[in-house]
Amino acid sequence: MSACDTLPMTEARLDQPDPWTETEYLALGETKSRIELVNGGLLVSPAPDRAHQGINFQLMRILFEPAEAAGLRTFHESNVRLASNQILIPDLIIGHMSRHGGVCDASEVVLIGEILSPSTASVDRSLKRQLYAMAKVDWYLTVEPDMSAYESVTLRLLRREGDDYEEVAVAKQGETLHHDQPFPIVIPTAALV
Repeated sequence: MSACDTLPMTEARLDQPDPWTETEYLALGETKSRIELVNGGLLVSPAPDRAHQGINFQLMRILFEPAEAAGLRTFHESNVRLASNQILIPDLIIGHMSRHGGVCDASEVVLIGEILSPSTASVDRSLKRQLYAMAKVDWYLTVEPDMSAYESVTLRLLRREGDDYEEVAVAKQGETLHHDQPFPIVIPTAALV
């Protein structure tokens, strides 16, 4: 547990000028919006809608047992420190982190999952992908819903190769994503919608 995990959470104002420190960011406490710290600036997105939350719940349900069998823990919407003054809140994290504390380090994370939404898709596909790779998170799973009605999804599992990711498995609606790493993964797309 780091010193930042024990900081008291108080209300902070969002109108201060950049750059934000990690201590100032963590002092924000819980907010209705998802607020992430990127290179001293704040990245703000709305809270996930019910369709997004439903996909995340089903994904957690499917991956929990195989991850646990591999000695890994599964969490949703947890703070992950990628670098100094850089904390993101992925939809899903699986790794060797403690069940206690408010922030885990990227070195503890084996797989990060992001569910794309209209407000975050471009950031998840580019900026976050780059930041996760630079932090040496080995596996990145994206869930790409049909944005108009959330009635279908495409899953992409990517493995880190240097400072970027290489796609190793894809499943479109009606298909099942299979892969044996970083633990046995079997995700039927139909179970997510």
